[in-house]
Amino acid sequence: METSTPLHHTAFANGCRIASGPLHEVALAVLRAQQAQPEAQALVFSDATGQPTDLDLRGDEPAVSARYASAPAPAVAAPSARSRGRPRLGVVAREVTLLPEHWEWLAAQPGGASVALRKLVHEARRGDADLGLARRRRERAYHAMSALAGDLCGFEDAARALFADDHAQLAARMSSWPRDVRAYVLQLAEAQPG
Repeated sequence: METSTPLHHTAFANGCRIASGPLHEVALAVLRAQQAQPEAQALVFSDATGQPTDLDLRGDEPAVSARYASAPAPAVAAPSARSRGRPRLGVVAREVTLLPEHWEWLAAQPGGASVALRKLVHEARRGDADLGLARRRRERAYHAMSALAGDLCGFEDAARALFADDHAQLAARMSSWPRDVRAYVLQLAEAQPG
């Protein structure tokens, strides 16, 4: 059986981090903060995406905690009995248009055109993985940065530094922002999604 770790979230009120962790813990912290200071507006973000998360804080603490408690991991289905013939690999036939010299090169490859094309696709996907991760980190940090600091001094310059992957310049442009906001934006820009 496969278990999954809960997604982490982070909550802010007035530019200060009030909680970080699994959503049910963050929801309780936000509920307590709003009970202590009803005028404080809390913002909750998914650490994985940087997107704001709306919370339903109706009810008492046990009700709020239960609402956002992690769902149990789905049970893994037992493998079915093997049938005769080729295994189902999810292969989809589609048309590919290439120049004659491309077809000649593919035909000369070990395993034929299909194997060669699959290998080329796998290599390209591996090369794109790092670029995709960097893009997701920038987007994640930008989502949170926009909501937390979109009206703060130096936001546009900080955004340019973020998308240029210049973290030193990003930190410099955010120097006048609340400490917790700066730390969170840099955390999202540099760390693996949680």
